[in-house]
Amino acid sequence: MITLTAADTHHFAAYEAGNPDAGIAIVVVQEIFGLTHHIRAVCDEFAEHHGFHVIAPALFDRVERDVVLPYDESGMKKGLELRAKIEPEDLVADVVASAAALRKHGHGKVGILGFCWGGLVSWMAATRTHDFGAAVAWYGGGIAALSHEKPHCPVELHFGGEDSHIPHTDISTIRDNRPEAEIFVYDDAHHGFGCPDRASFNKAARDLAHERTVAFFKEHL
Repeated sequence: MITLTAADTHHFAAYEAGNPDAGIAIVVVQEIFGLTHHIRAVCDEFAEHHGFHVIAPALFDRVERDVVLPYDESGMKKGLELRAKIEPEDLVADVVASAAALRKHGHGKVGILGFCWGGLVSWMAATRTHDFGAAVAWYGGGIAALSHEKPHCPVELHFGGEDSHIPHTDISTIRDNRPEAEIFVYDDAHHGFGCPDRASFNKAARDLAHERTVAFFKEHL
């Protein structure tokens, strides 16, 4: 764990993995459950298996520190309550500060990868800043409502075809508004299909989405 500082002087914790001399650097953005074991494992996988340098900011530090919530209804309720207390511009400030920390190690370009809530944050980072060279979102809810915003970098989006939280009409809206975005839909996958700690985990969909994500970052970073 490290401590970073955003432009507004907010200090927040972050999980760092990988060699600072790695060729590719990314920011990984949490779900509404905090810096869970799963999110840290994602960081470790990118670092250990693909040679990436990774930082995952603790976004909930804006309102409550050391938040790690269970993947159940109580965790989701608490996460939604905390999320509602954080302004979008503050979320963007924290991921931008994370990217800046990576660039201090000499990384010319930095990518961003978000899951669920983090997927929406990744989208906002791509459209509202010029700090990222590539952005990927897995089952990012709320992107459709912001799909009129134009990304400043290549974007890749992954959705579950059986996701009850993100209807197909949302995916169609994104396709219509942002034809330049690369979009993949996994027909038999539900929301959170990439997380082994959730009942909706779908290994086949997760593995393919991960493979595509790695290739996307290698292409653009």
